[in-house]
Parts: sequence; C-alpha cells; structure tokens
Amino acid sequence: MNANSAAWENHPIVLFDGVCNLCNGFVQFIIERDKQAKFRFASLQSESAQQLLKHQTNYLKSLETVVLIDKGVVYTHSDVPLQMAQLLGGWWNFLLIGKVIPKKMRDQIYKFIAKNRYHWFGKQSACWIPTPELKARFL
Repeated sequence: MNANSAAWENHPIVLFDGVCNLCNGFVQFIIERDKQAKFRFASLQSESAQQLLKHQTNYLKSLETVVLIDKGVVYTHSDVPLQMAQLLGGWWNFLLIGKVIPKKMRDQIYKFIAKNRYHWFGKQSACWIPTPELKARFL
C-alpha cells in the first residue's frame, strides 16, 4: 500500500478481476454513477488488493468474486452489488429488493455468471488502466 493508504480507509473499496471485461464494465458503471467519488478501486491482481486481503486467503486463491470492503466489513458475491446500490443511494436503493431472495440462491446465480464470464464477455490480456483523471480513485 502507499503512503496515502490511511486516506482510503474512509472510502468503500472495490476489488475486481482486472482482466475480466464484465468486471471492468462493472467498475466503469459504478464510476459513472458515483457522483460523490466515494468508491476506490483496485484489481484483485494488485499488490494493494493482496495487502487488503492478506487475512482473507479464500479470496486470494480465486478471482471468482468482486470484493467490497466498507468500514472493515468484507462483502463478496451477491452481497457486493446490493451493498453498492445502498451506498450509491437514491433510486439505486430499489435494487435492495433483491435481498428478499435467499443469499444461497443469489450466490449460486452470481457464481454461475462468474464461472462463465470470460466465455460470455471475454478477457483482456492486461489489467485495465484508468485515465489520468480517474487514477486518484485507484489504489
């Protein structure tokens, strides 16, 4: 982590598979809607993510889930988009209706999509590089 890592602690952090087209699209979707610039981002392949998840070894072994860290709580699988909708606020809170679906069922759907994401959406040969104006939002 860098010298500014303490500054990141006040922001929700999204860790994503940096070579996955679906994951990169998800990050860009969030950036466009995060008008207050509250989210910070890092690819799961990065040293920053490795440091953040050093005690969460089950997430380091696989890139099957986007990870959201907010106020010390680690969210994975189907909890990530629901928590992000809540953090975005406004009409995005409508998506919280998804919580009526049992977590086990939501996670099975999430894992099915994650398992097939490279086949359906493709894969990049290298991690996505943010534009210079977005660079400050990446760890």
